[in-house]
Amino acid sequence: MSDSPPDLHMLNLVVEDMRASLDFYRRLGVAVPDGEDAAGYHVQLRMPGGFSLELDTAESARLWHAAWRADPAGARVVVGFSLPTREAVDERYFELTSAGYAGRQRPFDAFWGARYAIVADPDGHDVGLMSPIDESRRTWPPRESPGHL
Repeated sequence: MSDSPPDLHMLNLVVEDMRASLDFYRRLGVAVPDGEDAAGYHVQLRMPGGFSLELDTAESARLWHAAWRADPAGARVVVGFSLPTREAVDERYFELTSAGYAGRQRPFDAFWGARYAIVADPDGHDVGLMSPIDESRRTWPPRESPGHL
């Protein structure tokens, strides 16, 4: 196992109505972008301490979460941990799945430039594993992630 502990850095919610969700969090007091960003498929809301609340529509989740594609009702929240390297994402994913935890999205090079994977915890909560973003690895247009099995 990698010597670097994972860092809790993100909570990702798959939302039905992006505008309604943004209105709720704005009224709560969270700094929410106006304009074009509010109509997108993905919105990142940075908290003062650096934590990130990320909202995704079904169209966005479909791109990066294979298990969500198979069962949208079974995956509405992803707790995200950052890992120090791309290799650490693969190592941690395979360590966890080898120990019997369910793989929900096998590691892949995500269109936003990070290495990304998802594993279910013992209660079935999705836990995302993400490397730092490498700008040179960004791709557009986004392609759907590989299957989770």
